[in-house]
Amino acid sequence: MHRPYMNEDSELRARLMFESYARYTGKRLMEYDSNVHTAAEAIYNAPFVLLAHGAESDPQLNFGNARALSLWEMDWDTFTSMPSRLTAEPMERSVRDKLLADAKRQGYSEGIRGIRVAKSGRRFEIIDVLLWNLVDEYGNYQGQAAVFDQWRYV
Repeated sequence: MHRPYMNEDSELRARLMFESYARYTGKRLMEYDSNVHTAAEAIYNAPFVLLAHGAESDPQLNFGNARALSLWEMDWDTFTSMPSRLTAEPMERSVRDKLLADAKRQGYSEGIRGIRVAKSGRRFEIIDVLLWNLVDEYGNYQGQAAVFDQWRYV
């Protein structure tokens, strides 16, 4: 079975997501048995949608778990090779950009809603999203991640 998330970069990114989430929220993203699973494998197979982008000027997605890939109707290579702004329709992007900027300034933001679009053009509303900054052990901003488990097709 092909597991594209099983590489050193994804493992480091997964640990960064776990650590940054705990730093900003005071909670654990999820429990997993580190003797059985790597961090990347645990979040790839998690029961929620999780995605992340880097710190580029036009941030590119660099992680999407199985639920994210399914919801956006993409494979790993397609999903992780596109700018994160393309997850939203053009008319939703200014609202999305403001939410990302607010979260970047504050560390995290929760209760976010928005309309997103799958590869097929199918629209869906994401509900009660938590967005947080990814910051390494040296305090360097590395991007942002988002997690949610509620959506509805519109």
